[in-house]
Amino acid sequence: MNILNKLEKKFGRFAIRELIVYIIGINALIYMLRYGMPQSEAIGKLMLDPDLIMQGEVWRILTWVFIPPSASLLWIFFIFYFYYLVGTGLEHEWGSFRFNVYYFTGIAGTALAAFITGEGTTALYLNLSLFLAFAYVYPDYEILIFFIIPVKMKYLAWLNWAFIAFTILTAPLSNKIAAIVSISNYFLFFGGDILSAIQHRGSVYNRRRTFAPSRKGTMHKCTICGMTENDDIIMEFRYCSTCEGDYEYCRDHLKTHEHITAEKANP
Repeated sequence: MNILNKLEKKFGRFAIRELIVYIIGINALIYMLRYGMPQSEAIGKLMLDPDLIMQGEVWRILTWVFIPPSASLLWIFFIFYFYYLVGTGLEHEWGSFRFNVYYFTGIAGTALAAFITGEGTTALYLNLSLFLAFAYVYPDYEILIFFIIPVKMKYLAWLNWAFIAFTILTAPLSNKIAAIVSISNYFLFFGGDILSAIQHRGSVYNRRRTFAPSRKGTMHKCTICGMTENDDIIMEFRYCSTCEGDYEYCRDHLKTHEHITAEKANP
């Protein structure tokens, strides 16, 4: 993304480092306030309300991101931990500036949706956009469901996409717009890569389909799972530059495999 590169060179020094830590910290303080004083009306002063913003309560454009989800004291701990995992993982991969851009673009998209519909919303879709970004960057990262069942992030991302699609198809208009606009940051960051991957996979499929009848055996085989192009005609295979030797991997294992050294290859 050339525009982001230019912006980062010019404004990167202004990025908020460990932004997600501040977001979680303020969420935790407000959660404890609500937990200790459930009748307090302070939370209402933070909500995203377009009408009140137009009346001068401009802080609401931002403060709604500090309203924590409603959950038990036990579950809120794991929710905040998951936010921390996702936020720090993305910042580690992108750097502080790009993570700031992604997060604040999501805020702007959600606020825009509120003004379009005239109704406020929560940080649900903004947090979903963070999760989807993390799943795109780390598709094979595993978390334990109920602390027992290991599930890869890419599979959980499919469930989230299904939820968003269900919202767009069945929810009221205000929720449809909120779901679409508030994840605009995801498509801003990954839309080009997704389209490029689709086009590339299509060309790979056509080449292999044309070539397949005239050859015998296989040309590619994953060192980890043994998959070949005959098992998945659109699968991409790459050689690892770090492994010592000619070891080829499918797309799913290229970044997640344990590198092979001369000692491991010849124990």
